[in-house]
Amino acid sequence: MADLFSERRLYLVTPYRADLAGLLEGAVRGGVDLVQIREKLLPDGRLLDVLVEAREITRRLGVPLVVNDRPDLALLAGADAVHVGQGDLPVAAAARLGLPVGVSTHGPAELAAAANAAYAGVGPVFATPTKEGRAPAGLEYVRHAAVYARRPWFAIGGIDRTTVEDVVAAGARRIAVVRAIVDAADPEASARELRAALP
Repeated sequence: MADLFSERRLYLVTPYRADLAGLLEGAVRGGVDLVQIREKLLPDGRLLDVLVEAREITRRLGVPLVVNDRPDLALLAGADAVHVGQGDLPVAAAARLGLPVGVSTHGPAELAAAANAAYAGVGPVFATPTKEGRAPAGLEYVRHAAVYARRPWFAIGGIDRTTVEDVVAAGARRIAVVRAIVDAADPEASARELRAALP
């Protein structure tokens, strides 16, 4: 399953929104090739409905779907993988439901401990309101991951068209973004610009 992630370059992480289909269609046209739904506010029943909808959209678009934090709902929705943070279920526990598990890492020790994950998130590279209160890991952590990571990894955190080239120069071959596409006036154009900056 590592191959599923090693082939991906531009990972969109998005909350649910009413125009989810339009957002994802534009983003995928622009070069997004992996999608995560990260939605923390909905009750379980409504969240499952959202994930089933997202699964239908991503299947039609031909891109894998990852669900944040909830391996149970990921399994029920037919998602391709689940993503956990350092304060969520351990990777080994989440993996018992049979889905590949990605994990957020914030420094070298956490990256080393992620050896049994399908992929790692490396960051936040820059300060970002989606990880309020967490100090950025910086480009030095990206450089470390470029040398030492043994699984596919995605640089994440505050990456946009003004910073992506620095992240690539530090050794990233894959990035994950939220606001750079979700908040863009033209998600397709934003995705295309980011994808063009990647190796």
